[in-house]
Amino acid sequence: MKKLLIYLKNYRLETVLAPLFKMLEALLELFVPLVVKEIIDAGISSGDTTYVLKMCILLAVLAFVGLSFSITAQYFAAKAAVGFSSALRYDLFSHTGKLSYSEIDTLGTSKLITRMTSDVNQVQNGINLTLRLLLRSPFVVFGAMIMAFTVDSAAAMTFAGTIPALSVVVFAIMLGTVPLYKAVQKALDSVLSKTRSTLTGVRVLRAFGTEKRDIEDFLDRNAVLLSAQKKAGRISALLNPLTYVLINTAIIVLIYTGALRVEAGIISQGAVVALYNYMSQILVELIKLANLIITITKAFASARRISEVFDTIPSLNFPEEGETPDFSAPAVEFRNVSFTYKNAGEKSLSDISFTVNKGEKTGIIGSTGSGKSTLINLIPRFYEKDEGEILLFGKSIDSYSESTLRSLTATVAQRAVLFSGSIRDNLLWGKRDASEEDLLTAIKTAQAEDVISSKENGLDEILTEGGKNLSGGQKQRLTIARALVKKAPILILDDASSALDLATDLKLRKAIADLPDSPTVFIVSQRTSSVMGCDRIIVMEDGMIDAIGTHSELLEKSEVYKEIYNSQNGGAEK
Repeated sequence: MKKLLIYLKNYRLETVLAPLFKMLEALLELFVPLVVKEIIDAGISSGDTTYVLKMCILLAVLAFVGLSFSITAQYFAAKAAVGFSSALRYDLFSHTGKLSYSEIDTLGTSKLITRMTSDVNQVQNGINLTLRLLLRSPFVVFGAMIMAFTVDSAAAMTFAGTIPALSVVVFAIMLGTVPLYKAVQKALDSVLSKTRSTLTGVRVLRAFGTEKRDIEDFLDRNAVLLSAQKKAGRISALLNPLTYVLINTAIIVLIYTGALRVEAGIISQGAVVALYNYMSQILVELIKLANLIITITKAFASARRISEVFDTIPSLNFPEEGETPDFSAPAVEFRNVSFTYKNAGEKSLSDISFTVNKGEKTGIIGSTGSGKSTLINLIPRFYEKDEGEILLFGKSIDSYSESTLRSLTATVAQRAVLFSGSIRDNLLWGKRDASEEDLLTAIKTAQAEDVISSKENGLDEILTEGGKNLSGGQKQRLTIARALVKKAPILILDDASSALDLATDLKLRKAIADLPDSPTVFIVSQRTSSVMGCDRIIVMEDGMIDAIGTHSELLEKSEVYKEIYNSQNGGAEK
């Protein structure tokens, strides 16, 4: 939590003023029983209506001023808490954006979403309540006891016994529920994770008809959450009855003692009422303090989870002012590169070496799990290599600034991802200042003209989240168009045409080959038909390069490539 408090540095004034105004409100609240005492003793007992009216006006003034102090305190507390959470959420989002794929894979998308939403909100609530109540509640408890002794020290001895007893009950229940509420939060994380995965994969669930099984899994997790909440609730439910038993017992003793002292003429009736009011104030504030401590405990637990994300140091470090690419050098060069995923037992890539010149078309093919996607993900530095060196246009990728490296590559991932908004907005992700002509040219090259023409609003057609109102092939073609808009010197297509028919795939490859700027193209595919026209083909097997060559060369020297080709072409060799 200490690490996160730096986000309050811009709200130092608010963090002082919020508790200050709450203390002023509490101070006024402590004077109310004394005013009531005077109304009873000096006004009602003597029948002085004018005095009673004056005191009632004073009570109204105290209430109004106290309300003003309370609203002001709430304003400053809310301003500090919301400002804190906004800055924290921004930095958390920015930090997450700097993490490599390895760190994101390790932390998990669902957990990151939970940290950025519910955990930040939990800390925000903790900050807000702390600024308002952390000083106010103890001040009222001890202030009420001190004021009670000023009214009548003998009768106030009841307070000296009641406050410790109440404190023991309140804090015992609090300490008992804190670990239970942690279990509740953990169970809630599980429910949220399940909900997200279900909503994300709802189409797959329906396709396999597993809705019933998924509902049962959700109900099981929900039952665990319900059980945890009930367990915590049963203990926390003891708070009110036990405290009310104690406080009412104390009030009976107080009234009995007070009645005896009133009858003896030692104190007045108003004094007994004042003492009763102070006892009630103590009860309310102790319960508030217990709830505050539970909230703070939850906030600390959430803060620790947020800190875990900040403690995850990005493995990717970019220089602020990096090298300038030498476009006369080879476009991509791998030198004895190896890579292992985090927590994986074996290397995913081993001793990878090859060179691709500017403007060449390179195909990458291999069986599932052979390391094709892993290899091309190292080119834009989505993952950090373990060994070896990767060069882009004659310079190590480690020497480029992030902006320069991103400008050199345009990637179309295996999973077509589109964002909610118009088609135009999605295409402009490639280049924010792209002209209408640039967009239409990219769409034509990506064979997506029919997608645009079939939409009533053309480029301004609104897409739902993830492009759910498009088919798989339409999404792939639009993601390819988005990459083409960027006009990067290196274009990476990671199985980007898997949803396209062979004729459209052929047209797409021909259009890319005819691009006027002649980018260096990497085509990752499962189909030999998609790579056979490339200048060279890299055949991957078990994380290593099996062979490199043209289609005809590989049919002669690579058994792996030959087997893939024959399996897709009925055993015919060409």
